Amino acid sequence: MPRRVAVTGVGLVTPVGVGTEETWQALLRGQSGIGSITHFDASRYATRFAGEVKGFEPTRWMSARDAKSSMSDPFIQYAVAAGAMAMDDAGLVIDGELAERAGCFVGSGMGGVATIEATHRALLAKGPRHAFSPFFVPQIAINLAAGQLSIKFGAKGPCYSQVSACSSGAHAIGDAFRVIQRGEADVMICGGSEAVVTPLGVGGFGAMRALSPRNDAPALACRPFDLERDGFVLAEGSGILVLEELEHARRRGARMHAECKGYAANADAHHITAPAAEGEGAQRCMRAALADARLDGAQIDYLNAHGTSTKINDAIETLAIKKVFGDHARKLMVSSTKSMTGHLIGAAGGVEAAFCALALAREQVPPTINYTTPDPECDLDYVPNTAREAKLRNALTNSFGFGGTNACLIFGRPEP
Repeated sequence: MPRRVAVTGVGLVTPVGVGTEETWQALLRGQSGIGSITHFDASRYATRFAGEVKGFEPTRWMSARDAKSSMSDPFIQYAVAAGAMAMDDAGLVIDGELAERAGCFVGSGMGGVATIEATHRALLAKGPRHAFSPFFVPQIAINLAAGQLSIKFGAKGPCYSQVSACSSGAHAIGDAFRVIQRGEADVMICGGSEAVVTPLGVGGFGAMRALSPRNDAPALACRPFDLERDGFVLAEGSGILVLEELEHARRRGARMHAECKGYAANADAHHITAPAAEGEGAQRCMRAALADARLDGAQIDYLNAHGTSTKINDAIETLAIKKVFGDHARKLMVSSTKSMTGHLIGAAGGVEAAFCALALAREQVPPTINYTTPDPECDLDYVPNTAREAKLRNALTNSFGFGGTNACLIFGRPEP
């Protein structure tokens, strides 16, 4: 039998809060983290707002020297901070024999974009002899988020990064779950990190006409499943979990937020950005995750939706949920926390998996805010605008990415 896996640590750096508790309480209040862009002058951009991380001081989690050199790109800094929070939450020290039984998987969609941009500007201004830091490559390489966490905590087991657009964080957690199930590790630090609120990030997604243009009301712009939705909101941050073999966690008396019960990954094999008709790939992925968890659809109480606030994706995801869950879809609580955080791209899956674990542990379901005008095509219970108290047995989270990549994770209350 596969080994059981618990979630013993959660760390969050998001647009609604720097810290797990700060983020969670903001979600329960229905607080938006979306506002005008301050990282750069966005006055000439069609979309001039995003979900920026606010008040982040990297030296709380790393030395001033590291913050200015090997960890200077924000996507690495966010991962190190969230990872440190998760490890502190888990009350775990990796040493002795555990070192070789602990690893790190941290996914990202785009890596060190801010460093690439800054270095290119320096290259044009100063030339190649003076533009490049010796840390340039370690600052931009996607696997360095996992690498820095491995170094910081002495985790000598599997260490690499999953790159699958908006599914990256979910794939990292799912793959870490599998590593522990198979007995290849006892502890995995895993999740996603992203920092693409930059000129290239905002410009690129804007050129795809994927972003909401509501510059006059940024906090109202992300409105998943609402009839008046008009695009997603780009965001940044990190969500990191500590996964631990369940008996290992019990032996040391660890608190368990949730149990990781199921995982599935597949592809639409259809289009680089548009979902397959009727969410065919998403349907298969959700069904496979349920089968992996040995659960019937009726045993899922909460679904954290991919819910991007785009016309086609929200309607297709709703249809896919109804196809998979049948009559039970009407009883499911479905919310898109992107309505508050924005879309964290490669970090989204890590952040939203953390939200599922916290929902189970706290018996609270975060809302979908900005839901004011129902869409006939989106007719489920989206926990509109107000958080809800609920005793949950199991929760499922969806992550779907460009290239047709899909990942679904299922978490449940820890059982004997």
